[in-house]
Amino acid sequence: MIDTDTLEELTDRLQSLLGPDYVTVQQTDKVLNAHDAWPLSEAKIRAGEMLPLADIIVFPSTTREVSEILKIANQFKVPVIPVGGGAGTCGGTLAIYGGIQLDMKRFDKILDLDETSMLVHVEAGVVGVDLEEYLNRHGYTSGHTPTSVRSSNVGGFIATRSGGSMSSLYGKIEDLTLGLEFVLPNGEVISCKSIPRHSVGPDLKQLFIGSEGTLGVITEATLKIFPLPEERRFRSVSVPDVSTGLTVIRRIFRAGITPSIIRLYDPEDTAFSVSTHFSVDEGDCMLMLAFDGTPAQNDLDEESVMQISLADGAKDYGAEPAKRWWDHRYDMYYPSPFTTSGYAIGDTIDVVATYDKLEQVYHAMKSAMEAHEAVVLSHFSHMYPTGGSIYMIFFTAQPDADTAWATYRKIWDDGVAACLREGGTMSHQHGVGLSRSTYTENELGSSFSVLKRIKQILDPNEIMNPGKLGLGVRK
Repeated sequence: MIDTDTLEELTDRLQSLLGPDYVTVQQTDKVLNAHDAWPLSEAKIRAGEMLPLADIIVFPSTTREVSEILKIANQFKVPVIPVGGGAGTCGGTLAIYGGIQLDMKRFDKILDLDETSMLVHVEAGVVGVDLEEYLNRHGYTSGHTPTSVRSSNVGGFIATRSGGSMSSLYGKIEDLTLGLEFVLPNGEVISCKSIPRHSVGPDLKQLFIGSEGTLGVITEATLKIFPLPEERRFRSVSVPDVSTGLTVIRRIFRAGITPSIIRLYDPEDTAFSVSTHFSVDEGDCMLMLAFDGTPAQNDLDEESVMQISLADGAKDYGAEPAKRWWDHRYDMYYPSPFTTSGYAIGDTIDVVATYDKLEQVYHAMKSAMEAHEAVVLSHFSHMYPTGGSIYMIFFTAQPDADTAWATYRKIWDDGVAACLREGGTMSHQHGVGLSRSTYTENELGSSFSVLKRIKQILDPNEIMNPGKLGLGVRK
């Protein structure tokens, strides 16, 4: 935390830059800005615990203001925590060492729609749903609609290296980001121009995609866009087990078909999420798909997928299960009904692996997490020709706060350890933040030292989001 004299001087400097309306040290503001959507922080608030608070919150609206804020922070050597929509689930915006929370909500302008090149240029604070609705009105889609889209913004998408629900077809945020404006910790503004690709050394914008505010602040981005599909068609089948479902998915890709949505629920998640609305045989797994294209194109893809599925013993459930999921896909996020009372807590470990390891990762994690008497539900989504992600969703209820937090951490520790042991990676799209920070070095191995050296060069005073991504941890 910042001492009183320094805080007063720092506040004066920031108010001179931004104006008094856009700098706050009020306790109420700091409490309201103290957490994102990390289930552990939400659970601790319900239990009456106080989360660490920033010393100051600032609301810049221009890249120049961000640059000057970082220069001032370097002079005072105080932490800076960029804040987007507050929708992250890993504690990435918690001010664990105090300092300045740099709130990007005023960066809310859509700057240009380039229909010739199929690009949109936006400020980093544009909320995902606002961008998507704007594009839809013009006949386009971003192709990037994560579950948090109503409260997350473009800067957050890029900072966490996110993936939307239709990433199988449209790509992940690293595929969609063509141009980037970024402010380094010393206040220097970097612009990576918008081009389809280049062969002029490394693609430096990829260094900042997924950097989670540890290397600077994203201020603008240029993203790919796509024509709205003439039709989005849904289809659902059940398969006898996870192994069969993964085989069907692999065969779909090998046949040259790329659905926009592919979701395979394990037996427990099928029973919980699907069987309450549709009659599914006990032990079966539901596979949900969507196809984006012309009706004729979708006819061909759907017919081929059904031939592949039925040949492996699938049962046809028509469009409704997948369509119902689509219509209600945001319900669990705002908020989850499983984390709203007492010392019950739930979370999701989203992992990723290639197909040769995916099923082993699933079984190993499920076993490790259930060893702590957690309820574990899982589904496979964000599927690609080479592999895909697993959402390992767990719930635990304990008699007191200390036991609940300790059990929560054991589930995470053993779940991630099982994932890494079987050759998986500990996050597909949610990022690292604080919740996975202690695992980063083990995940990255020898390459972690390279990341640390990059951090030391760009941020020698370690002001940028310290403690996240396993970087800048203070004693």
